[in-house]
Amino acid sequence: MLNSKKTISINFVDFWSGCKYENLHFIKLIKEDYDIVLSDKPDYLFCSCFGYDHFKYNDTIKIFYSGENLACDFNLYDYAMSSYYLTLNDRHIRVPEWLPKNLSEVSKMEFEKEKYPDLSNKKFCNFLYSNKYCAHPLRQDFFNKLSKYKKVDSGGSLLNNLGFKVENKSDFIKDYKFTIAIENSFVEGYVTEKLRDPILCGSMPLYYGDPLVGKEFNTNSFVNLRDFKSLDEAIDYIVELDKNDDLYYEKYMLPCFVNQNVEDFYRNRIKNFFKNIFNQDKNMAKKVTKYGFNKFYLSQHCLPPPPTKRKNRLFI
Repeated sequence: MLNSKKTISINFVDFWSGCKYENLHFIKLIKEDYDIVLSDKPDYLFCSCFGYDHFKYNDTIKIFYSGENLACDFNLYDYAMSSYYLTLNDRHIRVPEWLPKNLSEVSKMEFEKEKYPDLSNKKFCNFLYSNKYCAHPLRQDFFNKLSKYKKVDSGGSLLNNLGFKVENKSDFIKDYKFTIAIENSFVEGYVTEKLRDPILCGSMPLYYGDPLVGKEFNTNSFVNLRDFKSLDEAIDYIVELDKNDDLYYEKYMLPCFVNQNVEDFYRNRIKNFFKNIFNQDKNMAKKVTKYGFNKFYLSQHCLPPPPTKRKNRLFI
């Protein structure tokens, strides 16, 4: 049978060091419908926020994805994927950061929860972070307050109290009743793996972050610290859950999503987003204009200062 897939030429610039492009969930979805060819002169350029190499490409369609809490500058990029609840015709799609590399894991979060975990074999709570430079101070404040009740095991480089750094996150947090899951910043729509990973591992998140997290996640299925008047009040409730297994189980077993078929929803949305881009004439798909005031705006940005280099993504 002849291959009926359309071939598209792409490239990647300004992504974080060590990024494996083939593991990006949206690339996996694109490959289901298109044959991909890497090119130095691509028709479509995937760009992130860790450099300025995209300015070297003038005659290509630029698609922005950062994985961070950044809004796209649509004066520079034609299309964008971000966590923001943003509408700009066909130029933006919300792709939340909590989506796993393999979208099939979304169903595991909802339908394959570990049934009634043996709490007698579980430790109290864990804290697994390394970022101490740009994270909201509430994260450390909460760790210190909760630690007054019981020891919270910290296995990252931040506030480490184990004497070693955890190598496998999933294997570590699955042994705990609770996982502190506090985002680096509290932005509408910005929900990351910090909420997803404990759910996948059978640990209840103690979450603080996106004020709109309840649009997708059932906040009754975990401890949403925003639901309380103070951190002290939230800790009183956590202590109650810790001492009452029945209450813990009742909360743990609630559905984690507000709506069903979340995996299909995002799979179809992402696929349709790219089909719209790739299936139209490239001249029509190009959205950034070189003229009008944007001509001056582009000229001011074409030679930006060099970025600060990061060897690894430390913002976890």
